[in-house]
Amino acid sequence: MAVLRYNQAINLALKEEMHRDESIILAGEDIAASGGSFGVTRGLMEEFGEARVVDTPISEGAIIGMAIGSAASGLRPVVEIMFMDFIGVCFDMIINQTAKMRFMSGGQMKMPLVIRTQAGAGSNAGPQHSQSLEALLMHIPGLKVVMPSNPYDAKGLLKAAIRDDDPVIFIEHKMLYSSKGEIPDEEYTVPLGQAKVVKEGRDVTVIALGQMVNKALQAAQVLEESGISVELIDPRTVTPLDKETILESVKKTGRLVIVHEAVKIGGIGAELAAMVQEEAFDYLDAPIQRVAAPFSPVPYSKPLEHYYMPNENNIIEAVQRICVGRQFAAAK
Repeated sequence: MAVLRYNQAINLALKEEMHRDESIILAGEDIAASGGSFGVTRGLMEEFGEARVVDTPISEGAIIGMAIGSAASGLRPVVEIMFMDFIGVCFDMIINQTAKMRFMSGGQMKMPLVIRTQAGAGSNAGPQHSQSLEALLMHIPGLKVVMPSNPYDAKGLLKAAIRDDDPVIFIEHKMLYSSKGEIPDEEYTVPLGQAKVVKEGRDVTVIALGQMVNKALQAAQVLEESGISVELIDPRTVTPLDKETILESVKKTGRLVIVHEAVKIGGIGAELAAMVQEEAFDYLDAPIQRVAAPFSPVPYSKPLEHYYMPNENNIIEAVQRICVGRQFAAAK
């Protein structure tokens, strides 16, 4: 079992899948000769050639347009939109074409397309290179949205996404690229739509996305010392969403905290809270809490960016609001 960085795990998934299936091609800005802005595709052009690893012009619309045509014609393209912020440039291609082709053709046309993109703050990259826009994509029927939080899941989920016949948006958090984890030597995939119980607990359920999974785990360890047992769930894919695992956990603990880096208003936390309220309201012993970013562009200033991003203390405070208060009420 090897220990690999997050970006190396993604690179290995691409390499293994390209050896397995010659219909897989890669395309994007600077992904070939230079190996990508974050080194994810390093060495792949040398191994598979310029016909299968293609440097594109700086045109997100052209990248997605080429990918749609390739996928509809029998190839399995994996394309990169360098920084998630730039999906606005090709949003028509994604939401009006990619997401709807299979539906509009009555299932006759498959769309086996993966769009890799980098999201998230923490690298002092400013408001146009740091956004978390997964909630925009979750709202579009026909798209699958994946957010791996560790190297093991990144490799397994990407392999599953490449093999899927529907379009998948594969969101990689920039601050996770250097994180390390164990990767099995044998072949494996992680199914789309299957959440992971990162840590079992009895007092409160915490759902965290992407980079926030690691912060939530650190918060859970602190809370354990004060006697509060946290069950931590990583959805891994937000579309399709593993509702069963989430509802089962909430029914067990009776309390829920949702953590994501995107702004709170209109974020995935609102959808999760509504789903739990609709389907497990009778099991709730306290109001659902959301921990998320304020309704503001991501600041460029490093201290302001640090203040902007949700952290372990925010998670601890949210858990304590609904756990400690209940203990006091019981004591009365």
